[in-house]
Amino acid sequence: MMRTYSFLAIFLWSCMFHMIHVMPSQKRTNKHSSSKRSTGLSENDGKTLHRTKRGWMWNQFFLLEEYTGPDTQYVGKLHTDQDKGDGNLKYILTGDGAGSLFIIDENTGDIHAAKKLDREEKSLYVLRAKAVDRKTGRQVEPESEFIIKIHDINDNEPKFTKDIYTASIPEMSTVGTSVVQVTATDADDANYGNSAKVVYSILHGQPYFSVDPETGVVKTALPDMSRENREQYQVVIQAKDMGGQMGGLSGTTTVNITLTDVNDNPPRFPQSTYQFSSPESAPPGTRLGRIKANDPDVGENAEIEYSLSNGDGSDMFDIVTDKDTQEGIIIVKKQLDFESKMLYTLRVEATNTHPDPRFLQLGPFKDTALLKISVEDIDEPPMFSRPWYLIEVDEDVKEGSIIGEVVAQDPDITKNAIKYSVDRHTDLDRVFNIHSGNGSLFISKPLDREETPWHNITVIATEINNPKQSSQIPVFIRILDINDHAPEFSKYYETFVCENAKAGQLIQTVSAVDKDDPPRGHRFFFELVPEFAVHPNFSIVDNKDNTAGIMTRRNGYSRSKMSTYLLPIIIFDNDYPIQSSTGTLTIRVCACDSRGNMQSCNAEALLFPAGLSTGALVAILLCIIILLVLVVLFTTLKRQRKKEPLIISKDDVRDNIVTYNDEGGGEEDTQAFDIGTLRNPEAREESKMRRDVIPETIFQIRRTAPLWENIDVQDFIHRRLKENDLDPAAPPYDSLATYAYEGNDSIANSLSSLESLTVEGNQDYDYLSDWGPRFKKLADMYGGEDSDRD
Repeated sequence: MMRTYSFLAIFLWSCMFHMIHVMPSQKRTNKHSSSKRSTGLSENDGKTLHRTKRGWMWNQFFLLEEYTGPDTQYVGKLHTDQDKGDGNLKYILTGDGAGSLFIIDENTGDIHAAKKLDREEKSLYVLRAKAVDRKTGRQVEPESEFIIKIHDINDNEPKFTKDIYTASIPEMSTVGTSVVQVTATDADDANYGNSAKVVYSILHGQPYFSVDPETGVVKTALPDMSRENREQYQVVIQAKDMGGQMGGLSGTTTVNITLTDVNDNPPRFPQSTYQFSSPESAPPGTRLGRIKANDPDVGENAEIEYSLSNGDGSDMFDIVTDKDTQEGIIIVKKQLDFESKMLYTLRVEATNTHPDPRFLQLGPFKDTALLKISVEDIDEPPMFSRPWYLIEVDEDVKEGSIIGEVVAQDPDITKNAIKYSVDRHTDLDRVFNIHSGNGSLFISKPLDREETPWHNITVIATEINNPKQSSQIPVFIRILDINDHAPEFSKYYETFVCENAKAGQLIQTVSAVDKDDPPRGHRFFFELVPEFAVHPNFSIVDNKDNTAGIMTRRNGYSRSKMSTYLLPIIIFDNDYPIQSSTGTLTIRVCACDSRGNMQSCNAEALLFPAGLSTGALVAILLCIIILLVLVVLFTTLKRQRKKEPLIISKDDVRDNIVTYNDEGGGEEDTQAFDIGTLRNPEAREESKMRRDVIPETIFQIRRTAPLWENIDVQDFIHRRLKENDLDPAAPPYDSLATYAYEGNDSIANSLSSLESLTVEGNQDYDYLSDWGPRFKKLADMYGGEDSDRD
């Protein structure tokens, strides 16, 4: 049908072309057919002007695009009145497409289109034609320009600027609300016919949306469209040319429309009652659980704020909003107590934080639910009646006295019995103790405020039935001061009096200190002891400000008569009971200048009681110095003097004392030494070589007289000394000779076990009982049969 319509259009255009071809040709022929010759003189040069008759007959040609016929499409004919039809003229065509798109018959001037043309590519062609004489080649007509215009046919469908449009619109919008505008263009000629006239329509998307047929604006067609019911819509829009008439070409596009959210839904709890439980030991800040109100809206329209309204536990609990999940978190606000209250009933409210005023008429944008919280009982530790205790006690309180008490009880319903104790880490000296039954604190050791004015101890209360349940409480014990220390001088005073002092002169001001701390402050009094109440030399004046002045009572003092005075002073305090002490002030007599400045005291008299003069002292010091110098010189010379040794050889023949730190192998070890020498004097007389030195052959081995007689040890020593003195082989220097001799057998025989190596079985020690009372202890140790076992 489209092809038939195209041929009908071509036919109509052909008819119109021939009409146009004839009519302008007649006009142009009439215009140029009559040859008028005018003669005249020019004002300037006086030449004759000739007007030449134009012989071209041509038209503005028109051609349909997209020609699909079997032959070439005839465009038109060029003709000049100079053509007599004898074939002497030749037509030549130049310009746009000449020779390729457009072909001219050089004999007749007929022009044909050699190819199919497209107006959308080029709608106008400008060409030039001329006629020349074939024989002479002379141009009989000047070159003339003409135009070939391509007439449009409906060969392009409308096209949208986008393949897919995306748009959004708030939900609940009214009918006719503009969503988006779509635009389609047609490449056909808009100035010729209806080929480019586009009309819009909806193919898919009704009845929700509509489109304006001329502007392409998509609008809502239904009221109160809800995003919660449907959020996405896809609308197909068609654009058709030819004004939407039958036979027009069309194109389509898709519009994806999203409904955006508005706050048109209040929050709603899914259940009317929520129940939670919490142990009474839960500390403040403990989270008990979460609740959530549902809101079908999204984004900030779904933001909810939770709060606790009417209820009997709004001060015990709190609720906060989790911004990420929009949940309400139940939190313990204060410490719970099962014994005080076991169940709390509250009302929780959920409210939108961003309500939309347009939908407030739909109802309140909030919801409420009932919240029940039960408190669970647990075994709690004992609770003291106070958070801390302060006890004041006098420092002179007697040991065992009760100074105060602490009170604790089991907060549970069972009311378990409680025992008290003192944490010994806080009372290492065990000064305090507590009665485990009633919590009474008493003193175990004397107190001393001056040493420790405060004691901070910890008392522990423990359930008897469940020792794991215990609690502690600090107890601060302040020791109150008792006047138990006497005042004393604040420092040691070095007091002197000038020999030329006058009566009534102040020589020293003394003050006192007291370790006690009376509440009204210190007040000290000074006076002389009763024995020195009327002192002939000095007096004391109380300044009433805890100081006293020492005054002279006579004129002049002599060091030669009395170099030092001792002045005892009594210091009293004003607290109860009154404490006093006696301090002795030592006053030296010194020589002073006229201004009272001390020059020298009685040091000479103390150092030299014999009355040596200064010259004698200088002489003694010089003698001592000379003696010291001589001693130093003698020592130095002695160290520098070199003494030739008696024996230069390395092999020193002098006896040496060799110490061996060796216990030996016991009684059975007979290889280390010869034990028989100690037991039998006869064995010592045998000639035996020393085991630790190389034997010398120069000296003859000394032979001594046998000592098997029972001689005294003293005689043995004297004999040995005499032998060494008379021995010619003795070394020419002092030497030490040692002898290990214990004498002959005693009547008690030997008590050593060295000779018992070969004895088998137990020895009989009953004979020890016959030795008298001195050996009774040994008889008791060795005489009994069970002595070893005992």
